[in-house]
Amino acid sequence: MTEVNGSAKPRKGGSPTIYDIAALAGVNPSTVSRALNTPGRINAATEAKIREAAKSLNYQANPFARALPTGKTKMLAMILADITNPMFFEPVRGAEAAASENGYTFVIAESQESGDQEATALERVLPAVDGVVMGTSRLPDADISAMAQRKSVVLMNRKVEGVMDVVPDTRPGIVQALDHLKSLGHESLAYLSGPANSWMSDNRWSIIMTEAVSRGMKIVEIGPNEPVVAGGAKSADYVLAAGVTAVLAYNDLMAIGLLGALQERGIDIPGQISVIGFDDIFGSNLTRPALTTIKSPLREAGELAVQALMLEIDGKDSTEVLSGSARLQTSLILRASTAQAK
Repeated sequence: MTEVNGSAKPRKGGSPTIYDIAALAGVNPSTVSRALNTPGRINAATEAKIREAAKSLNYQANPFARALPTGKTKMLAMILADITNPMFFEPVRGAEAAASENGYTFVIAESQESGDQEATALERVLPAVDGVVMGTSRLPDADISAMAQRKSVVLMNRKVEGVMDVVPDTRPGIVQALDHLKSLGHESLAYLSGPANSWMSDNRWSIIMTEAVSRGMKIVEIGPNEPVVAGGAKSADYVLAAGVTAVLAYNDLMAIGLLGALQERGIDIPGQISVIGFDDIFGSNLTRPALTTIKSPLREAGELAVQALMLEIDGKDSTEVLSGSARLQTSLILRASTAQAK
């Protein structure tokens, strides 16, 4: 540290350290460490003096240095399949709020719907964080299990034996959607599936197929598809060839893409074909017609995932928190993209 016109400045070429703070406050570096890392252990006036010195130097604690004695960086990561998908807005908001409330820094990485890129992103962030939330992972089960042996991991919208997960119950919303379509006279449906390696897409198809058949409705799967607007648009000709009167899409983005592509072909929505999405993303109510969709409690899922992760990191039982995911149930949001079958 140097003195410039009577004011303390950190060394050029580097961030201020506890030694700079100690010199400015006139105390030992060990006293600075105690004041900043374990408040209340030293004289209040001295602690205040140290904190004022740290503030004047714009000191920020280095999480990696802090991790040396504790083994913890107080950082968490979330790996997202597609950062541009509005579906992730709410789980990220919930997860970040829970992390911040407990003094954790929250970082995000993206896999771009690629298992290989997801593995690469994990290898990059793993040394810097205490735990990871994996959002709609595209990795094989074995790779996820191996990752959970190295760091605390919580899955969102995915289940792997022996790994913590938070998965909202999709059945209630699907049941409501099929009951709604049945009441409108729809007997032939299509499901636009998501990526081939999507656990959640397979889960939704299994429930939709079982519930549709139990209602005497015919159902066909169209896919796999990219879970984006273009993926839904590309499926339009297949939907028309299937001759169905209603479509349930893997997510809202695909439903929006399908809706637009069908309209470009002169198909009246919902007069000729009813369309239902999934997730109730931002903007799903802005389409014309506004999109009927199955809402998932995504913000709450993000909060629960981080709460369970922090308990696991601290060696505490996360069973009670994870059991709360059973209360996360989907529900049908009725808008204008469904109507009586003709």
